[in-house]
Amino acid sequence: MYSITVNRGNIVKVQGQFGVIRPPLRQGQGGQQPQEEGNGLEETLCTMRCTENLDDPSSADVYKPSLGYISTLNSYNLPILRFLRLSALRGSIHNNAMVLPQWNVNANAALYVTKGKAHIQMVNDNGQRVFDQEISKGQLLVVPQGFAVVKRATSQQFQWIEFKSNDNAQINTLAGRTSVMRGLPLEVISNGYQISPQEARSVKFSTLETTLTQSSGPMGYGMPRVEA
Repeated sequence: MYSITVNRGNIVKVQGQFGVIRPPLRQGQGGQQPQEEGNGLEETLCTMRCTENLDDPSSADVYKPSLGYISTLNSYNLPILRFLRLSALRGSIHNNAMVLPQWNVNANAALYVTKGKAHIQMVNDNGQRVFDQEISKGQLLVVPQGFAVVKRATSQQFQWIEFKSNDNAQINTLAGRTSVMRGLPLEVISNGYQISPQEARSVKFSTLETTLTQSSGPMGYGMPRVEA
């Protein structure tokens, strides 16, 4: 059924049993061979897209010509990842560009450097700095769930790939207009970090960007870890 006065798609009414046409599972020469009973998923699985190009900046989630780009891949744009329970992220940033602090809400991640070098700082859920080093091509870094990470490129170009243990991995940010800080009252920031109201206002409103920005100097994220 279809009506030009109603903004909706076609509606099909089916009388009797509904079925999906699919090719036979097995067929030999000289006649029909016995077939196994299917479950309706064979055609879906056989025609499911299994590849995606994350190196294409035109399909990036975040793209800034002067800074770089970040592309994500999950079960929404590549449904087969739902069966693998994995998602991926591809990043490429220019020298002195920075990926602002963020953490994975529902996944662990394995970060592998494919080109260049970057200074990376990682902070645990107690605010202690647990990693503060430069990593380069061929190195692997494991990022536990809930640990916040900030990256700054120290070579002409820094590229990496991340694999995450959830087919729909989600992140939260610590800077910018969509960050946790932006949603907190100034009094909470001031008392929680033991800073003045003016400093709290600067922390809350100084950064508009949420993902990529230009680094203004050495990073100093989190508190140094105190060894027992």
